[in-house]
Amino acid sequence: MRKIVSLLIIVLVASCAYHTKGADGKSGKDGETVKPIITQEAIKASMNFLASDELNGRATGSEGIEKAAVFIEDYLKKNSIRPYFESYRDSFKVNDLDGYNIVGMVEGNDPKLKNEFIILGGHYDHIGKGKVVEGDSIANGANDDASGTIAAMEFGKYFAKSKTNKRSILITLYDAEEIGLKGSAHLAARLKDKGINAYTMINFEMIGVPRAEDQSMAYMSGFERSNFAETLNTYAGQEVVGFFPKAKGFNLFMRSDNFPFYKDLNIPAHAISTFDFSNFDYYHHVDDEADKMDYAHMVNFIEKMIPALEGMMNAPTKEVVLKDE
Repeated sequence: MRKIVSLLIIVLVASCAYHTKGADGKSGKDGETVKPIITQEAIKASMNFLASDELNGRATGSEGIEKAAVFIEDYLKKNSIRPYFESYRDSFKVNDLDGYNIVGMVEGNDPKLKNEFIILGGHYDHIGKGKVVEGDSIANGANDDASGTIAAMEFGKYFAKSKTNKRSILITLYDAEEIGLKGSAHLAARLKDKGINAYTMINFEMIGVPRAEDQSMAYMSGFERSNFAETLNTYAGQEVVGFFPKAKGFNLFMRSDNFPFYKDLNIPAHAISTFDFSNFDYYHHVDDEADKMDYAHMVNFIEKMIPALEGMMNAPTKEVVLKDE
C-alpha cells in the first residue's frame, strides 16, 4: 500500500512539474507560461547563412536558392512547424526555371477558430548578381528580403512553441518575387482553389534597418485599404505600424507579395516594412550584406509585433476588414 501511495505522489508531482513548464521547456513560476525568447544570436545565425556568398544571391532556379530552401525547410522541421501541403514545397515553373515556395503551418488551439488562417510571409529569393563594386558581384539580399524571411520564420517558431494562437498560421516563404511576384501568385491561386478560409495576410518586406526616431517603427503598404494597422496598434499598445505618405506614389501595395493574396482571396493583405528609401543605401546592391543589418532593431520589431499578432489571431470575430475605396 505504501508503495502505491508513493507512486501516486510521484505521478502527481511529475504532473504538476509538467504543467508549470513553459513553452521553451523552462519552469514557470506558479504555473505561468515561460514564453520563447527572440534573440539576436538566432536571427544573426539565419542571416549569416541566407545572405552569405555561398548562396550566390539566391536567384530563382539557382543552386544558391536551393540551398536556401533546404535551410528553411530544416528550420521549420526543427521548430515543429509542419508542412501545410504534402511537403514543405509549393512547386511551380517560371518558363524553364523551377521555383519553390516553402509553406509551413502552426495549427491554432481553438476548435473553431483554428479553421481560419493568418498568412505570414516574405520572399527568400533575390537578384543573384549586381553591379560589381570592388570586385564583388554577389547581391546578397540581406535586407531584401532575408530580413523579412527571417521575421516570418521567427514568428513561426515563437507560436509553434508558445501555442498561444487560436487561429492557425501559415508561414509562407516565396520564390520568384524579384521576377514579378510569381511565387506568391502561384500560392495565392493554389490556396484559392483549395478553398482556404483565409482571414488576413502580412508580408514582411525589408525589416533589417530602423527608420528615423521621429517616424513610426514600421509602415504598412495600402494603409487606407483596411483597418489592419489600427487593429495591430491597438493590440500592441503603441503605434508600431504607421502611415508612409510615399507608399502610394511608389505603388508599394501592388509591388510586393501581399498583392496576389489581396487580389485572389479578397482579404486584407499588406506589406510591413521598416525600409523607407531614405534609411538604407543598398537596395538591389552588392553591399546589402549581413553585417549591415541592425539585429537589435530586428529583435525589437519582432517583439513588438508579437502581441499585435496575438491579439488579431485570438479575437473572437474577424475585426480586420477591407474598406471601400
